[in-house]
Amino acid sequence: MAITEGNVLELEGISKSFFGTQVLKDVNLSVRPGEIHALVGENGAGKTTLMNILFGMQVIFDTGGFEGRIILDGVPTDISSPREAMTYGIGMVHQEFMLIPGFTVAENIKLNREPTLPNLASKIFGRRLETVDEEAMRADSRAALDKLAISIDELALVAGLPVGHMQFVEIAREIDKRSVKLLVFDEPTAVLTESEAQMLLDAMKRLASEGIAILFITHRLDEVMEVADNITILRDGEVVAMMSKAEAEVEKIAELMVGRKVERIELPERAKEPSDRDIVLRIENLSVNMPGERVRNFSLNVRRGEILGIGGLAGHGKVGIANGVMGLYPSTGKVYANEKELRLNDPKSALEAGMAFVSEDRRGVGLLLDESIEMNIALTAMQVQEKFLRPGAIPSLRLADEAAIREHALQVIKDLDIRCNGPEQLVRRLSGGNQQKICLGRAFTMQPEVMWVSEPTRGIDVGAKQLVLDLLVDFNRKHGMTIIMTSSELGELRKVCDRIVIVYRGQIAGVLPPDASDVDFGLMMAGKGAARREVG
Repeated sequence: MAITEGNVLELEGISKSFFGTQVLKDVNLSVRPGEIHALVGENGAGKTTLMNILFGMQVIFDTGGFEGRIILDGVPTDISSPREAMTYGIGMVHQEFMLIPGFTVAENIKLNREPTLPNLASKIFGRRLETVDEEAMRADSRAALDKLAISIDELALVAGLPVGHMQFVEIAREIDKRSVKLLVFDEPTAVLTESEAQMLLDAMKRLASEGIAILFITHRLDEVMEVADNITILRDGEVVAMMSKAEAEVEKIAELMVGRKVERIELPERAKEPSDRDIVLRIENLSVNMPGERVRNFSLNVRRGEILGIGGLAGHGKVGIANGVMGLYPSTGKVYANEKELRLNDPKSALEAGMAFVSEDRRGVGLLLDESIEMNIALTAMQVQEKFLRPGAIPSLRLADEAAIREHALQVIKDLDIRCNGPEQLVRRLSGGNQQKICLGRAFTMQPEVMWVSEPTRGIDVGAKQLVLDLLVDFNRKHGMTIIMTSSELGELRKVCDRIVIVYRGQIAGVLPPDASDVDFGLMMAGKGAARREVG
């Protein structure tokens, strides 16, 4: 790709591997001043890795660097740190907030760039003793917020702000930088309400009109169609299409994002096939207030003994469903297990109803990292079902039955092929794939009737992914367990599920068979599906 005059940014032949796995392959991309360039693709397509390379994140260099060139204003450039990226005029608004809660809005916006005033001490001992110019700091912060047309008090503490306002503070900090030429927005609307998201899109248009180039990473294709001048689509680390807004159609983008050959694995037969006449779980008008994954009036019947997939693009609520039913985020609506109504917002009620949950956040929610494998496997069953307990010296006191815990853990380690030094090993010291197997082992120990599994293969290698899918099929076929599997990997859902529910903006867009066309899946993921299609 020849260097083109007039481009703020050109990425040329960018390739990157992590420990032998190719995550980016010969990626080319260019952005002009004043252009909003959308970068879209499924989770795992390589978008974040590409931006980490552009911003000089240390993880890239700790894992062997990358191939290709970064060209800024026509000049090949080495960017070795975020600080260096900022000196070149690159700003990034990350998915995770980089704010200090105890500081004011103005202090966060001007952090490390505070305007100062000279005083007697600084005149003698140097500028390091100058005092902060509070008035100038406040004025600069107000100007940046006004560019976004957001009425946030610049003297308010960040700790007391709504999540949506925190996102605007992040953006205000970047546009306050006088030298900014290129802004990268990484899923900026994921935590915003619809009205806030519209305000942000309007602000992006205003910034572009001032000549700032914008790279807009998002899963929300309606937003792409509203603001993008050009669109690059990544799939499995490669650019599969580049198009202008005039050429783009939501259906076309969605199909290109998800289209790939899906190898449906040969699944063992069941003793009894799932039926609409035998419903194990009924969800009615469920709404879940999970930031970034809100669910709105979601209704669904789950057949006994099926593997049900829940898919959709990030930020549309698919992850919120399991978290809401299991009581981890505030929820309203009704959920019936075997026609008995659950108490929402009460994890114990869900567990006592015969459900178990393998969270998408295995390190933060799913595991006790500094406890042993055997304790992680047994703990929930001990607490909820009083398994692995024996009478103590006092009748009301029950103690852990260490022999039973050890025996069960050894069996789980064998059955799930957990690679470890033994049941006493700390979970923190295991690989991601083996940690995920322990999460599954803990859930299976409860012998649930319904197992919710959220993002079961996130962050684990290809071989471990297949083992996890095989385990879920095994639980389902051998034990008759109903599996509800939420995943950003549509290909995995299509391998093992009987039906796949596609979620769009917190509601069901449709229910498809795993062998439905890429067009059907693409349309529903973009919220453009025709009639809702049920699978018999």
